[in-house]
Amino acid sequence: MIYITGDIHGTISANKRLNSKNFPQQKQLTKNDYVIIAGDFGLIWDGSKEDQYWLKWLDKTKPFMTLFIDGNHENFELLEEYPVEIWNGGKVHRINDSVIHLMRGQVFEIEGKKFFTFGGAASHDKEYRKEGKSWWSREMPSQEEYEEGLKNLDKHGWKVDYILTHTCSTTSLEYIEERCKIKMDRDEMHPYFYGLEQRTEYKRWYFGHFHHDFELPNKQRLLYTDIIKI
Repeated sequence: MIYITGDIHGTISANKRLNSKNFPQQKQLTKNDYVIIAGDFGLIWDGSKEDQYWLKWLDKTKPFMTLFIDGNHENFELLEEYPVEIWNGGKVHRINDSVIHLMRGQVFEIEGKKFFTFGGAASHDKEYRKEGKSWWSREMPSQEEYEEGLKNLDKHGWKVDYILTHTCSTTSLEYIEERCKIKMDRDEMHPYFYGLEQRTEYKRWYFGHFHHDFELPNKQRLLYTDIIKI
């Protein structure tokens, strides 16, 4: 089985979101099952004992495998120290035996389903953060990552079952603004995802970042605290 949820921001929500009381379905899961975090995982943050405690908690205490894409609130310097390996058809950073980072622009086959993953987003609060300590420029993709995403989708005939991102397309951003009565900054990720939205055949698109839970048009779902079975 595969479940997906939104941002956990490290220790802020890891225990609250994924404990047995709030996620009772895990009692039926094994390490052959998966929980996916749609960015802002946040447990690769400062290499502290607290980080290590919760990573071990996920690995040794939780019955499922934890997969995550990166958001904008990650320590990319620490994350990119982990060696890259191939897992289920795509590039990953293996954090420990059962916690895996799904890298940008990859296509994975999990339980017979194809997942296109592309993490990253722009921080709207970066003026309040310190570079190299609470903010990293690698939150935004490189040109190589954008191109790799296109090449991998092309290899799969522009057809996947699920798209997993942290932020969203231009059209989805407009829908969120209208529904939530807010105004948000644009960046190059939004038109990139708009291009994927127009070209790719997919069943469902899940993303986080905006701290709300609701359905959008075009088979898309914004996730925060909801935990959904795929």
